[in-house]
Amino acid sequence: MRFLLVDDHAVVRAGVRLILAAAYPAATFGEAGTVSQAVDLLSSAPWDVVITDITMPGRSGLDLLKTIKVVRPRLPVLVLSVHAEDQFAIRVIKAGAAGYLNKDSAPDELVGAVKKVMAGHKYISGTLAETLAADLLNQSDGAPHTQLSDREYEVFRLLAAGKTVKEIAFELVLSVKTISTYRTRILTKLNRHNNADLMRYAVQHGLLD
Repeated sequence: MRFLLVDDHAVVRAGVRLILAAAYPAATFGEAGTVSQAVDLLSSAPWDVVITDITMPGRSGLDLLKTIKVVRPRLPVLVLSVHAEDQFAIRVIKAGAAGYLNKDSAPDELVGAVKKVMAGHKYISGTLAETLAADLLNQSDGAPHTQLSDREYEVFRLLAAGKTVKEIAFELVLSVKTISTYRTRILTKLNRHNNADLMRYAVQHGLLD
């Protein structure tokens, strides 16, 4: 068994490694703190499963997922995120992830999810199944936020959480000008006028943690 763990927090990677090592004593591990490091490691070994976070400095876990689907389309990717399932799960499943887990999940749930995706199946929790069903209703209702790109959605959530353009640029390792451009697109697509409107929209649709 070869696991590639991708998270910008070393303590999280260490915790996941301990859990999986207990279930797979002979397993080997690769670790990356950024998406760029993970991409470099992709060709270094025949990985069996990639476990990645979403929100990381610079390129996001969604970017990594899309890259993997191009270079290693059959490699299962399990997303382990701090965000609730109704925040990002739908997007990562649509992007090709084999499953989505919240970091608050119990260790045995992580091991169970790994076993399921290794068997070629999707890991869909009861909560995620409800979220997917709700998404079908949102699509039929034409909810504007479903039209945002992955990066726009990420910036939108940060703006709605009260962060400034400068703070978001620093967190995502992008220029202030780039974030300002995203903000303009988001306001247009959601038909909102300012950050306070974005915050109200996010609260109304349950899009914040």
